Amino acid sequence: MIGETYLDDAVRLTQEFITNACVNTGDPASGNEIVSVRTIQHYLGDEGTVVEPLPGRASVVYRLRGTEPEAPRLLLLPHLDVVPAVRSSWSRDPFAGDIADGFIWGRGAVDMLNLTAGMVAVFKSLLDGSSPAPRGDVILAAVADEEAGGIYGAKHLIEDYWDLVACDMVLTEVAGPNLTGSAGTALPVTVAEKGSAWRKVYAHGTAGHGSQPYARDNAVVNLARAFADIATTPHPVLITPEWIRFVEYLPFDDATLVDLTDPERIDEAIEQIAEIDVTLARWVHACTHLTLSPTVFNGGGKANVVPSAANGEIDIRILPGQDATDLNDHLRKVLGPNRFDSIDFETIFDIPANGSLPEGPLWDAIANAAEIHIGSRSLAPTLTPVMTDARFFRALGIPAFGVGLFDDSVTFAEMLAMFHGADERVSVESVRRTTAFLATVIEQLSDTR
Repeated sequence: MIGETYLDDAVRLTQEFITNACVNTGDPASGNEIVSVRTIQHYLGDEGTVVEPLPGRASVVYRLRGTEPEAPRLLLLPHLDVVPAVRSSWSRDPFAGDIADGFIWGRGAVDMLNLTAGMVAVFKSLLDGSSPAPRGDVILAAVADEEAGGIYGAKHLIEDYWDLVACDMVLTEVAGPNLTGSAGTALPVTVAEKGSAWRKVYAHGTAGHGSQPYARDNAVVNLARAFADIATTPHPVLITPEWIRFVEYLPFDDATLVDLTDPERIDEAIEQIAEIDVTLARWVHACTHLTLSPTVFNGGGKANVVPSAANGEIDIRILPGQDATDLNDHLRKVLGPNRFDSIDFETIFDIPANGSLPEGPLWDAIANAAEIHIGSRSLAPTLTPVMTDARFFRALGIPAFGVGLFDDSVTFAEMLAMFHGADERVSVESVRRTTAFLATVIEQLSDTR
C-alpha cells in the first residue's frame, strides 16, 4: 500500500498544477505546459526527457525499468493543459487552487489534474522504492495539448518519439465516481470515446446596401438558418455495443433501461430523465446520438452592408460505427440537397471513434484493485463523448483505460457538469483515494500473469 506521504503529495501537486494555469486556448502559442513540466522535474528530482515541439509546449517522459524485461509495459498518460475559465462565472478564483469545504477548487481539478497529480505521486513512490518494483516497465508521459487535439503532445510523441512511450497498455482519463444501478455498485472505467468530425462552414451571398434588404441573398442569414436547422433537427440515434455493455449500470428502473436501448424510444426516455437530471440526460443523449453543435459564427463587417460571406464552426461527434458518410447523409437530409450543395464544409477534424475491449491483464488488475478498495470487482465499461489522448494508442491496438476512485461527495452527473464548467473542484479525499487506487492497480498488474 502506498505511503501517506505520497497521498499528501498528490493533493499538493493538484493545487500546484492548477496554479500553474497551463491554459490551452487552441492557439499554438498558448498552453505553456513547460511550467508544469518544471513542477514534475522538481518533485521527482529527475529531469526526464523533455519534448518541446514549440516554445513552451512541453511534455516530459520518464521510464522505470521493470524487473522482467519481457513483461507488459504500462504507460501512465496524464495531460498538463487545461481549458480557459471565465472568472466571473466562478464563485472562487479558478487558478488559485484553494482548498475549501474539503475540495480543491480550480480549472482542471477533474480534467485531469487530479489524475495527473496522482500518477506523478505514484511514479515517485516507484522511483523511491516505497512501492513494490513492477515486473514490466512503467512509463510516465505528462503531455501537452490534450485539450486541443494532442497535436503537440501525445500525437507528436507517438509519431516522432515512439521509443520514449513504447508500451503495451495505457492508464489515462476519464475517471468518475461510482455508479449504482440495476447491476449494483460499479466503478466506471472509460474504455471508448466518440470520434470528432468538426467542420468549418462557409455560406455565401451577394453584397448590397443594408438599407434595402428586400430579396437580398444575405450570407449571414443563410448561415444562421443552416445552423438553426442543424442544431434543432433531432440527431441520429445509434445504439452501439459499447452503450449496451454500459447501460445496466445507470441508476434507472428496468423499464427505462429497456427504453434506453431501443432506438424508437430512447429520445422519450431521455426527455423523462431530463425532468429529474438534465446533466445526466445530456450525457446519455451524447453517448447514443451523432451530435452536432454550432459553436462559432462570423459574418459581416459593417452594419449597412449586406454580407456576401459568413463562416462558422460545428462541433460534431460520431459514435463507433459512424463515419463521414453518415454525417453527410444527415446534413443533406437536414438542409435539403440545394442548400447542402450551396454551403461549403471544410474538415477541421476527421477522427474516428475507437475503444478497447473490457478485458485483458490491465482490466483484471483494475478489477482486483476495485475489490481491494471498494469490495467489489464490478466495473462499468464506459463510453465517453469527449476526445482524449487514449485514441492515439487505441488506434495502434494498445488497450487504454481511464479510471480513478472518488468518494461520494459528488455524484457521477455532478462531476460531468464540472468538465469545462464553472466551479470545477475535486475532493481532497478523492485525490488521495485515486492515488492509492492507481498504486494498487500497478501492484496488481505485476501479480496478474
